[in-house]
Amino acid sequence: MAANRSANADRRARIEEMRRAEQARERRNRLITIGVSGIVVLGLVGFGTFVLMKKSDEQDKKEAAAKAPIAAEKSWDAAKLGRNHVETAVKYDMKPPVGGDHHPVWMNCDGVVYKQAISEVNAVHSLEHGAVWVTYNKKADAGDVKKLEEKVGKTKYTLMSPVDDQAGSIMLSAWGKQVTVDNASDPRIDAFFTKYVQGKQTPEPGAACTGGLDK
Repeated sequence: MAANRSANADRRARIEEMRRAEQARERRNRLITIGVSGIVVLGLVGFGTFVLMKKSDEQDKKEAAAKAPIAAEKSWDAAKLGRNHVETAVKYDMKPPVGGDHHPVWMNCDGVVYKQAISEVNAVHSLEHGAVWVTYNKKADAGDVKKLEEKVGKTKYTLMSPVDDQAGSIMLSAWGKQVTVDNASDPRIDAFFTKYVQGKQTPEPGAACTGGLDK
């Protein structure tokens, strides 16, 4: 009898030891799970904070670029540029024109590259809607033209076309604004896009750049 009681006591002791060991493993696993979860949460919070800070920095840079003056930029008084819709020829004071009376229908300007010359009176209507018009003549390097075509092609509210009789090899125009550059690497191109694609100079911000003429 005494031997049985001793065997039972040993069995209970082993069971209790196994139970304590299992409880210890469960505690360790919970602690590991909590620790890993905490690391993941902290990582996500840190990444989210980084993304928000990066977006904020990019927005700050964009706003600063939109306010910074652009070297050698020409400006015209927007209030003095006519905005009547006409279906007759218009004589503009600058080439390419940066504003004035224009045709009732605009040129499509949703990142459109025109290989042939387009009508000025329709392009001016696009500028009224907040588009930037990139133009070039035969002096422009073919590589620069290709780079600009790629940039325009992925930028809404822009259009591009040749203007053989313009003064500069590459010119960028917005409503009341214009700049001349020599190559596609000129930093003023990005600055002009940032500042004037749907910029503050736009007489009709948000107006359509599709549904107009496509040639």
